[in-house]
Amino acid sequence: MNYHSPSFIEFETGYAPIPAEIVNIEKATEKEKVFTLKLPGNQKLNYLPCQFVMVSVFGFGEAPISICSGPEDNELKLCIRNVGSLTGHIHKMNIGDFIGIRGPYGNGFPVEAIKSKDILLVAGGLGLAPLRSLIRYILANRSEFGKFMLLYGSKKISDRLFTSDIEDWNKLEDIDFHETVDVADQTWEGNIGLITQLFKFIDPDPKNTVGVVVGPPVMYRFVIREMLNKKLHISQIYMDLERRMRCGMGKCGHCQINEIFVCQKGPVFNYAEMIELNLKEAL
Repeated sequence: MNYHSPSFIEFETGYAPIPAEIVNIEKATEKEKVFTLKLPGNQKLNYLPCQFVMVSVFGFGEAPISICSGPEDNELKLCIRNVGSLTGHIHKMNIGDFIGIRGPYGNGFPVEAIKSKDILLVAGGLGLAPLRSLIRYILANRSEFGKFMLLYGSKKISDRLFTSDIEDWNKLEDIDFHETVDVADQTWEGNIGLITQLFKFIDPDPKNTVGVVVGPPVMYRFVIREMLNKKLHISQIYMDLERRMRCGMGKCGHCQINEIFVCQKGPVFNYAEMIELNLKEAL
C-alpha cells in the first residue's frame, strides 16, 4: 500500500476507513486515554503536526481526533476524551482490538515556514494533545529552531495531560517551560491561575517569534491579546480550530464558518488570515 501526497495524505482505500490495531493504552486522566495504534503491515502514517484522522467503530459512529504523536515517531498515538457514545465505547476497548482510521486530513502547522524562528506555544487543557505533535517535531529537529517557549494550563492538577513529558520538559535547558493550574491543593508547588498569567515569565523577540495557541475557545481571545501585547504581529500568530469539525470532508457543514470549511481550510489558521476571511466569530 503506497501513499500519495499533494495537500494531505490518504490511504489508497480513499475515504474508506482501514483497521488499526490498538497495541497500547495509557490512562492520562479520568476522562482521557492515549491509544497507540498499529496500521496494517506496520506502515507509517505521513502527517504534519495538528493534522487529524477520522476514527470510527462500526455501529458507534465516527469522529475527528487529532494526532498527538510526532511526525517522526515510529508509532501513531491518539489522545481520546470520553465524551459520548463512540469515545465511550473506545475507552472500553482493549489491546488487540481494532478501530477504523482514515486520513490524515486538514492542514497542519507550516513547519518549514517557521524553521529558524523562535517558537511560543500556548496549550490549554486538551489542547496539549494536538500541540504535542508539534512539540515533538521541534524537539526532534531542535537545531532548526530558535528559542522555544512553552506555556501549559489546566483546570485542576488531575486534568494535566502527558505528565511524564512535562517532567522531561522541565528538565530540558533549551525549553522555557511554564505551567499553571486554575485550582490547586497543598500538594501543588507550581503556578496557580489562568494561563495568561504565565506571559509575565517570558520575553519573546517580537521580530522573530511565531506564536501558536491551542485550547478551549474561551481562552483564544485572551491569549491572542497577550501575544499582541508582546508585540507579535497578527501574521505571526497561529491557532487550531479543530473543535468545530465532524466529518473531515466538508460535507456535513458542521464546521462551516461563512464560506470556509474548517476541516479543509484548517484546522490550523493564521490570525491574519482569519481576519481577512472574517473568521473572528470562531474565537
